[in-house]
Amino acid sequence: MSHYFHTPTGPENRRQVKLRFWDTTWAFTTADGVFSADGLDLGTAVLLRESAPPANPRRLLDLGCGYGVLAVALATACPEAEVDAVDTNERALGLCATNAVTHGVADRVHPILPEQADPDARYDEIWSNPPIRIGKAALHELLLTWLPRLVPGGTARLVVGRNLGADSLQAWLVASGYRCERVASAKGFRVFAVTAETGT
Repeated sequence: MSHYFHTPTGPENRRQVKLRFWDTTWAFTTADGVFSADGLDLGTAVLLRESAPPANPRRLLDLGCGYGVLAVALATACPEAEVDAVDTNERALGLCATNAVTHGVADRVHPILPEQADPDARYDEIWSNPPIRIGKAALHELLLTWLPRLVPGGTARLVVGRNLGADSLQAWLVASGYRCERVASAKGFRVFAVTAETGT
């Protein structure tokens, strides 16, 4: 189902979930109609377990932020960084803003729709559990929109299910001019570190 890619119309039914990663227990507000509302999805859990926060970044992107787990975690771990949290689901963006307030990082987490992003913004790192189920063409368009916004030497950290086309996505990224290294594989997921090829 792809209902969480767009803003839902039913009641929110907000609730709290407790998540544990990076040796910390976190409390997040979630609601109906957003991705993985009842806990941390397995893919994002693998991404967090296999990835350390970046060192001294200035600007980061959580692409497909949902209720803000990655955005809030990155802003907390990187106190000098501004974090853009992008999603097409306005309910998810509202929850992301709420969770940023809860964790004291609302001044540096910016929940926005894709069209609200500064096209001139450049990111030290992009973190994403990308929405594979939007379809291959839409996914490719999404990545080709955001990957060029990495700073020179910047890295995108993506987690993709092996059974959802991780290996074919890796091959496509390489064919599109990116280096795509598999840095971890666990629980049926691949974690990729994607960088632009020198000279591209």
